[in-house]
Amino acid sequence: MTTSTSLSRNEIRQLIRQKRQSLDESSQQQQSQLLAKSLKNHPKVLTAKSIAIYLTNDGELNTHDFINECWDQKIKTYLPVLHPFSKGHLLFLHYHAQTAMIRNKYHILEPKLNVQDVLPMEQLDIIFTPLVAFDNTGARLGMGGGYYDRTLNKWYTQKEQTAKPYPIGLAHDFQQVDKVPSEHWDIPIPEIITPNQHFKFY
Repeated sequence: MTTSTSLSRNEIRQLIRQKRQSLDESSQQQQSQLLAKSLKNHPKVLTAKSIAIYLTNDGELNTHDFINECWDQKIKTYLPVLHPFSKGHLLFLHYHAQTAMIRNKYHILEPKLNVQDVLPMEQLDIIFTPLVAFDNTGARLGMGGGYYDRTLNKWYTQKEQTAKPYPIGLAHDFQQVDKVPSEHWDIPIPEIITPNQHFKFY
């Protein structure tokens, strides 16, 4: 766990991102395999038909192995796409082996926009969310754009375990800090899974 009591949000981001980016390919592959093994047996994954996930960027946990596992189990996967008309919001598009990909303004790969591939949020069973840091209350620190906080706001206001899509955060073990400085717009996550640990917050 990283000590963060005296650090600002941006300082925590910088510290954790440096740690992520310093991981070698072998370590990333090992962590990816551990994550996939943990996720494939998650009760909500076992019953899911459609999930949202993200492609690895900036040293994040590699989700490739888990995505392949989902395809093997006939679970449809969807990736976030920056909304073309609603600034700061996301759409989720079907992702499969033949999906045409482009890079968005953050240089992150996303499916080329096709309205026929968009799935309404409420039809997703799970939304796996990226994060930079988290603490033992489920507070999540993202990259600063607020995209996932806006996406999860409706789920959070319902405050029901059955509300869809159910959010699960993914992170390296070292991304846990002792305290995330929270803002009023931050949406806490009910579960966060790392390669070696499974946290449930409420």
